[in-house]
Amino acid sequence: MNEILCLVTGVVQGVAYRAFVQEAATELELVGYVRNLANGSVEVVAQGLPDTLKDFVEYLNEGSLRAKVESVAVDWRSPKRLYDEFSILH
Repeated sequence: MNEILCLVTGVVQGVAYRAFVQEAATELELVGYVRNLANGSVEVVAQGLPDTLKDFVEYLNEGSLRAKVESVAVDWRSPKRLYDEFSILH
């Protein structure tokens, strides 16, 4: 099990980006979470197999229809805790 921490910048709040990320993660059978940050960016933590996580990062760069993703910073790391599902945190 691998984990990525991603910081997504651009127009990614108020444009259904978190729902898009949750749908993509669920489709790829990943677990973790997505949440808005106070600075206007979005944080994503996902756990799964390396190849699946690489595919997921492509989804993060694509974004929802109204999103304008400027960058996705990806940090590969060892999981500190394991998640049961992929959630939208508020």
